[in-house]
Amino acid sequence: MTRVVLITGTPCVGKTTTAKALAAKLNAEYINLTDFAKTHGLTLGEDQERCTVIVDEQKMQQKLGETIDASQNPNIVIDGHFASAVTPTQHVAQVFVLRRHPKELKAFMEKAGYRDSKMWENLQAEIIDVCLGEAVEVHAGRVCELDVTGKPVEEVVEDILAVLEKRKTCFVGGVDWMGVLEREGILDEYLKPT
Repeated sequence: MTRVVLITGTPCVGKTTTAKALAAKLNAEYINLTDFAKTHGLTLGEDQERCTVIVDEQKMQQKLGETIDASQNPNIVIDGHFASAVTPTQHVAQVFVLRRHPKELKAFMEKAGYRDSKMWENLQAEIIDVCLGEAVEVHAGRVCELDVTGKPVEEVVEDILAVLEKRKTCFVGGVDWMGVLEREGILDEYLKPT
């Protein structure tokens, strides 16, 4: 049976870089969900305001299940902020939700060209644990939250491998950006209306 590992989190948190590096270490098949959706005609259109594609989640889940079932590779690494919603539960071995301090995440977003409402919407999603909540709701018991703030990708991949190889315990609930930002006195800066 194929082991499916999901790498999810807010945009610009480091999902793709981490997932590609992990896939290389595991000699795994790598699937970027946005590319997968476009390649297989699983989009419903574009969200102009957010500059992103709208995915047909039901068709995506079906096609992803077929792809996993047909894979000859013992490992598949799937990358996307909506990975939890579209990957069939029965196929998922472990979900890693990458978390990044909003101050650092904002710098990454600005470097990637995010501006205004799109940037603030995603920063707020990170602060209130949106991707973590979605992962736990769908894949409870198989979710690992990793704070990747300030860490090089090699260290993040090593943390993931340690969990997969049962050398390290996985947990959820260790990241509290709202509390951190409040203690730093900058929470209000991040709760701007979008």
